[in-house]
Amino acid sequence: MSMNFTFENRTRIVFGPGTISRLGALVGPQERVLLLFGGGSIKRNGVHDAVLRGLADRFVVEFGGIEPNPEYATILRATDLARREDITFILGVGGGSVIDAAKFLASVVTIRDGDAWDKLVRGDDVPPPLDNGAILTLPATGSESNPVSVISRLERGLKLPFHREATRPSFAILDPSTMKSLPRRQLENGVVDAVTHVLEQYMTAPVNAPVQHGFSETLLEVLFEWGPRLVEEDSDEARENVMWAANQALNGLIGAGVPQDWSTHMIGHALTALHGVDHARSLSVVMPHLMRHRLQAKQAMLARYARRVWKIDEPDDGKAAQAAIARTEAFFRRMNCPVTFSDLPGIAIDPEQVIHHLVDAGQLPLGEAGDIGAEDVRAVLRAAGA
Repeated sequence: MSMNFTFENRTRIVFGPGTISRLGALVGPQERVLLLFGGGSIKRNGVHDAVLRGLADRFVVEFGGIEPNPEYATILRATDLARREDITFILGVGGGSVIDAAKFLASVVTIRDGDAWDKLVRGDDVPPPLDNGAILTLPATGSESNPVSVISRLERGLKLPFHREATRPSFAILDPSTMKSLPRRQLENGVVDAVTHVLEQYMTAPVNAPVQHGFSETLLEVLFEWGPRLVEEDSDEARENVMWAANQALNGLIGAGVPQDWSTHMIGHALTALHGVDHARSLSVVMPHLMRHRLQAKQAMLARYARRVWKIDEPDDGKAAQAAIARTEAFFRRMNCPVTFSDLPGIAIDPEQVIHHLVDAGQLPLGEAGDIGAEDVRAVLRAAGA
């Protein structure tokens, strides 16, 4: 299978300790800025103060309270504020959820008629979004340099990804030192999320993409080595390596010209929407069972993954593939993430509810070949203990 793709990434990455101080050179002096953030941790760890120093002499209004799974109703409240204050620039400061919300908000603000969610779902012709930038404090999603926002709409029971190239941030500041105050669970989640991003683009049908596949393998090796070290040691080196790897996992490069799966993510989004499961933990509980269910279809890439990433010396492709799945599952456990529903006490999973979400979201069939249907989803969820 040959490659055929267009790759573009306009986001300027500013990486390293102390780089928030460069914010003033990245945001024009005439901009009217809406500073978007989450639960307030940036006010406790000094990031908020550093951002305001960087935006000195600019008009700034603040909107906090973006949820870990950004809610459309919350974004609409931010939209009202942005319109009242004639905001021209959205600055998301936080993890992937805040940055997703900032990108989505940038679109919603300029859509003045009708339901913005429905228009974006349908792909209607809508006005250009506001410009936006990102200051990343939790590496995980790669949202700071990609065009995707994952947004929940509680009233409809949906959690959907929205892809709009025009909302890719104009810049992203990645200061690994901002990770020092993060709790262990958030670090664990971030590493697992980044790993699944790579696997969703790498563990697909074979294609003539040695650059993309080789880069994916390197990213996986880095995350498998440095992810545990990130949560087990207080190391600038670990923070730097994980933050950069998580960014590269989903900035578009390793997926250029290759088939992409995303089945685990779509099922995971349903689990989060229905049960509030942490995003990364919804992925870790689904991915190993989905890999086993798709063993024959993915055997070639699973065997390559086993040998090149896990260094498994097994000549039989089937056995190598099974060993790679077991190693992946063990890694998720090492990162304290669930791999069966019994690891999520108090949550009763109904496969039919998950399938209903996927149907309502227009996502079935799943997979890079579009051959994962409702019965496959049932089988995967039952294998995970539903």
